[in-house]
Amino acid sequence: MIVSKIPNPKRLAREIWKPLTLLFVWDVIVTLTYYVLPFDAPELPVTLFGSALALFLGFRSNSAYQRWWEGRGLWGLMINASRNIARSARNFMPDPEASDLKRRIVYRQIAYVNALRCQLRRLPPDEEVIRLLPRHEADLALGRVNVANGILDGTGRRIDEARRKGWIDTIQQTQMEAVLVDIANAQGGMERLKNTPLPFQYRFLPVLFTHLFCVLLPIGLVETLQFATPLGSTIAGLMFLAVLTIGDELVDPFANDVHDLPLNAMCRTIEIDLLQAIGEEAPEPLQPDRHGVLW
Repeated sequence: MIVSKIPNPKRLAREIWKPLTLLFVWDVIVTLTYYVLPFDAPELPVTLFGSALALFLGFRSNSAYQRWWEGRGLWGLMINASRNIARSARNFMPDPEASDLKRRIVYRQIAYVNALRCQLRRLPPDEEVIRLLPRHEADLALGRVNVANGILDGTGRRIDEARRKGWIDTIQQTQMEAVLVDIANAQGGMERLKNTPLPFQYRFLPVLFTHLFCVLLPIGLVETLQFATPLGSTIAGLMFLAVLTIGDELVDPFANDVHDLPLNAMCRTIEIDLLQAIGEEAPEPLQPDRHGVLW
């Protein structure tokens, strides 16, 4: 996620130079054709077309932003639930003999959120997933199709183990299981967003109409703008293409791109809070890179 308040000119140039060049070349071709091979430019209702297209693109962008914001809300719930499970483990199991099990529950939650991060980004589990798990537990989870859910199932078994050993009672077990249910529900919501794209019409028709509008725009403006047609038409077309691109970039909030949610940073936040909750040394929070991007 870009957190810098000042736009990066190089990044902007990389993102817009191709469509900007294509638009400008087409507008120049139309303008030169109008003067070299005169033709009667049809009186296209450009304003009407542009207004209808703007409404269509605006509705699509709002839908994409709602998905992005819902993803951020679900990760907010995940952060809170992770803190709750660590606090419950610490407060419900003060017995010194339960310290190892308490630590394992916290470590498993840190591994879980990192496994979920990798799944949502369509990446294989990385070192952050297995470094805090015993080898046999890591192998058991990695053998599951849904690695994150495998780790969460193991956490439930550890809570049941604490109840069987008398370190927590059934009421405390129920409370901790309720937190695991919240975690599983948040994961299910994230998987729903990841695996359910926008309907085909929302993806195909805006692209078709926007490009068609950019093609027709200089034809409808050339008699009015004349030699200024390449400049005016390119700028107007670029604004519509920019709105189209915004929707494409927000529709998947979990992709590993500069415009997506900073899952690495949120996983690090969870790790810091949980380790400090049990009195262990925690790493430093992640900072934006030199380009102002927080991953």
